[in-house]
Amino acid sequence: MIKRIVENDIANIFSRKKAAVILGARQVGKTTLLKQLFADRQNVLWLNCDDSEIQTILETVNTLKWKNIIGQNQTVILDEAQYVKNIGIKLKLITDQIPDIQLIVTGSSSLDLANEINEPLTGRKREILLFPLSFVEMEQYHGLLDEKRLLAHRLVYGMYPEVVTDFGKEKETLKELTNSYLYKDILKWERIRKPDKIVKLLQALAFQIGNLVSYSELGQICGLDSKTVEQYIVLLEQSYVVFRLGSFSRNLRNELKNSRKIYFWDNGIRNTLISNFNPVELRDDTGALWENYMISERIKKLNYNQLYANYWFWRTQQQQEIDFIEEQDGQITAFEFKWNPKANAKIPKTFLGNYENSRFEVIHKENYDEFLR
Repeated sequence: MIKRIVENDIANIFSRKKAAVILGARQVGKTTLLKQLFADRQNVLWLNCDDSEIQTILETVNTLKWKNIIGQNQTVILDEAQYVKNIGIKLKLITDQIPDIQLIVTGSSSLDLANEINEPLTGRKREILLFPLSFVEMEQYHGLLDEKRLLAHRLVYGMYPEVVTDFGKEKETLKELTNSYLYKDILKWERIRKPDKIVKLLQALAFQIGNLVSYSELGQICGLDSKTVEQYIVLLEQSYVVFRLGSFSRNLRNELKNSRKIYFWDNGIRNTLISNFNPVELRDDTGALWENYMISERIKKLNYNQLYANYWFWRTQQQQEIDFIEEQDGQITAFEFKWNPKANAKIPKTFLGNYENSRFEVIHKENYDEFLR
């Protein structure tokens, strides 16, 4: 399904004569997907920008040099383009001076890439975000029943493609992914002076999923000041390791207005950081794993289906709380995530009284597939 969506997106982007910029964490399958999409096409130039020789070639590229490099090719793919200095200006040369070329750019980090290309390619690009595998993809691959049987497994080991396909070696694969790729783009960033602090920060965040996050408290745990903690979290977010969820506030004075929670894009990465691969029935954090999985999967759904929605969590100073608030076309829906279908969950009266037309749903392991389709 996702392959078809991305393929359609790329075709639509090309029809508008724009560059396709495909972003996502390392090892989520950006390169594999493009190789599948273009396997049978002719006149495709593939440039791996993680290669130092390619970086050197592109350092001084101009329009004439681009034409010589491209030759008779009609499609140019720049893989991991964030490693090329001033990449935005170099891409602008193609879109401006060689307009018939179909341009695709991938990046595993928006640390530099987003800033580099936003201004030069204003109005000339369309971004597509790729995630680890989604519930819908796996359901379509081997059916709803099998995927539901694997739900507890997904909560522990996550949805990275190599983890899903290399069944039985999930721990080894996740440890390799975490050690080899998770920090690669972050630690290359010139202002990261204490890489061990990044690891401590990630571990601290892993223990706090589902809870309010305080930058000052995290700083005390990691030995960093609060501004540095915030800066590092932004870097982790731009590398597609974590994402922030803000607080919903409109009508009530006692609603938390500037609070945040932080979740991981993948449960397996989170569990690797804390070295806990116990099955869900032996864990005391199953509720947090369920919440992380549901929210990350829901955001994948919204992105892939181009559903324009805002989303938050909700909490008051009296600690009344709702896990996930979603607003589409003015309709507010409140979601509570409970692993146990028999667990009691009611919408707080304070919320219902102030947002009278809102909906409320409890998502548990017996009905979650409808929430994620």
